[in-house]
Amino acid sequence: MSITADTTVATVATEHPLATRVFARHGIDFCCGGGQPLAEACGAKGLDVRTVLAELDAELAASPAEEVRWDEAPIDALIDHILADYHRPLDTELPRIEEMMRKVHRVHRDKDPERFDELLRAVLEAKADLEGHLPKEEQILFPMIRAGQGGVAMGPMHVMELEHDALGGTLRKLRALTNDYTPPAEACNTWRALWAALADLERATHEHIHLENNILHVRARRQ
Repeated sequence: MSITADTTVATVATEHPLATRVFARHGIDFCCGGGQPLAEACGAKGLDVRTVLAELDAELAASPAEEVRWDEAPIDALIDHILADYHRPLDTELPRIEEMMRKVHRVHRDKDPERFDELLRAVLEAKADLEGHLPKEEQILFPMIRAGQGGVAMGPMHVMELEHDALGGTLRKLRALTNDYTPPAEACNTWRALWAALADLERATHEHIHLENNILHVRARRQ
């Protein structure tokens, strides 16, 4: 595939999964907003599309590993990958993030009460949304797709995509509240660990939503 300024972000991410590293570095939305041409996505971030295209070429050329094309893998393998690499890690990671967030809020709230209160609310909102969202996929949507019933699962897929959009908004709020996950010089170890965990959560969630919105759901609708 030849990547150009007119290629959509989702297409690049689907056909070249390692390209998501470049998108993540620049905060380019390749999941919910993946339908944008690369030029538009770069323009919205104040980026030169030619520079990003060069970074994409360099990233893909430097990787010796063969990329897994989840748009071509068996659909059961894709679902297994989503469950193992994105759903199950959240079982322990979400409580860990909440514990760190409550500690940082308790110890450092006096430094900026409004910001830390809003941050705590956003973290709890993201946690609650994910904990409510994942079981619906695991118990309703994924079994339907595995059974070859994706063509009649338009309603569940639409609901999941709306919830993905809402979660994406919460993640954008977290990024803004944490100054792009950059801890201040006076931050303690827990504070720094929390910022790093939130950055990892954003990265993993963007990959997770991309695999579902732009690959799994697209393939399921053809069943």
